[in-house]
Amino acid sequence: MVNAKPKDLALHVLEKLKHSKLSLPIPPMVILEDLFETLFFASMRTEESDLIKVTVTLIDPENPDPRPPREVVAERWSVIRFDEHMEFTIKNLVKLSKASDPSTTSLAVYYNQEGGLYIWGMIDQAIHYQSFLNYESESGSEQPGLFQVLVNDIGTLDVLFDYELLARLKQNVLIPRYLDVFTIGPVSKILKANAGHLKEELKEFLKSEHPEEDFADWENFADGLWIQTLSRLLLRVQNYHHGGGILITNNEQDIDIKYKIYYDRLKLAVSKYAKESINNYLAEWLIEDHLASGKRSISKDWYLEQSRSLFSREQIADEIKGCISFLASHTCVDGVLLFDADMISKGFGAVLKAKKSPRKIYISPTATATPKSLVPTDPLHFGTRHRSMISYCWNYPGSLGLVISQDGDIRAFHRIEDKLIMWENIKTQQFLKSRKLKKNK
Repeated sequence: MVNAKPKDLALHVLEKLKHSKLSLPIPPMVILEDLFETLFFASMRTEESDLIKVTVTLIDPENPDPRPPREVVAERWSVIRFDEHMEFTIKNLVKLSKASDPSTTSLAVYYNQEGGLYIWGMIDQAIHYQSFLNYESESGSEQPGLFQVLVNDIGTLDVLFDYELLARLKQNVLIPRYLDVFTIGPVSKILKANAGHLKEELKEFLKSEHPEEDFADWENFADGLWIQTLSRLLLRVQNYHHGGGILITNNEQDIDIKYKIYYDRLKLAVSKYAKESINNYLAEWLIEDHLASGKRSISKDWYLEQSRSLFSREQIADEIKGCISFLASHTCVDGVLLFDADMISKGFGAVLKAKKSPRKIYISPTATATPKSLVPTDPLHFGTRHRSMISYCWNYPGSLGLVISQDGDIRAFHRIEDKLIMWENIKTQQFLKSRKLKKNK
């Protein structure tokens, strides 16, 4: 929806909440509108020359934890109450934002019987939530309150229910969902094909080390790991707010690479991580199955292998994180970061010199790019960075181009037969469908 306002976001969220399975009270429309409008205008302010970034959680101070788990994990959230409630105003949000980094903290907000919003505390341990969204953790922590609202850019609000993105208001555009192009559709097929070398390595590894295992049981794991790695790289590039381009191709024609390198460490680390993940999973399964049979002791070798593989996997995870940071920083130089299909970096600061451009490109509102859904548009409507990627992907079919704007928008380009397809509003974070929300009828 274009020309959208905070009121439109409130209407969308209210409709979603009406279909929730929660027993918690649903705030009236006037509360949601006030909440989103205040946050929207607060996002345009600065404090000590910094833009406002903050997360708020709508949570009842009278019943903040209605269904605590039987076993409370050490990193579970808690609410730290203020001695006095503060009015939910732009001024108070701006001041508190300096003490509440949205990657680690959330402000506890609720409303009174008169319909007034107020800030009554702070919620800690939000770092684990963000780690899961950004693929830096394998499990997601339980979330407090009814929903969270994240402000991380000017006029941009993300509303999340558990780990499901209900909607994003980005200035004047309401985005009800993101395209999951990395999971289904033509882009997904390209990435899964590019993961071929990883899958071949795992096949040989299983034959050698775990011959009783069927590779078919691990193929989705390999594809997911490959796609997750690219998602993490894009998320890291977004955080620079510099913009950049990533081109995945095995063809280096019409490319002038200013800084040529050969960096295969990410590829090798992903392969090592996959193998140790298999080792660890099978070691844990063997121990659990043995104990479930009623036996009270296990082999020392089993225990040592489980511990060794877990420690090794954690070390390699840190290596992958370092590789991603290293590569993402290369996009801060003008030009394109170039990868081959195996995710080996061939260099950065690359200039795409293909000149021939299609008269039209086609925007796909679906991940699958079904022909009936395509919307034709003129490539001249886009900037230089986008047009150079369009020309290259048009002239060299099989290439996958990704352009990250300074405001964080990601667009993907790929030629399908006689059409150059563009996808926008691409899902990069690990949003999950909530079981607490029913599908709209």
